[in-house]
Amino acid sequence: MTATTTKNTLQMDENNASRRFYPTRNDLSATVRQQIATLLNDTLATAIDLKTQTKQAHWNVKGLEFQQLHELFDEIATEVEEFVDLVAERITALGGTALGTARLAVERTSLAEYPLNIVDGVEHLEALAERFAIFAQQVRSGSDEAARLGDAGTADLYTEISRA
Repeated sequence: MTATTTKNTLQMDENNASRRFYPTRNDLSATVRQQIATLLNDTLATAIDLKTQTKQAHWNVKGLEFQQLHELFDEIATEVEEFVDLVAERITALGGTALGTARLAVERTSLAEYPLNIVDGVEHLEALAERFAIFAQQVRSGSDEAARLGDAGTADLYTEISRA
């Protein structure tokens, strides 16, 4: 299978998954649930990417602060993993399909690629702070959009993530 064929297959799978909705007893309209699922899947992709970028820093930090930063980055990655789970479970609770593979995350993330040439702790902190700021903005925007669409549950989920 060529790279183009694989990408086309992934796109078809993603399109089918995002169009397919399962019955729920949720009183939000199917249209709103689809809009929210799309919003949440974008957040899911960014959260997955943020977790892996945090692990990249965890694995590659060097220097005098190694031990403290190594542990800190691992704790942060664990907390982001909880966000990933919350978001994915909300998507499925609304009847959607969580698009949570690494390949799909790459296509939907809001984050730039993590710089692979850094090892210094301060450089890792700066790179992660930049990425967390982008994620925080996406979460706040998601909360506003969910509230606008009348989905208080999803707006609350975004608020919970924002608080953390």
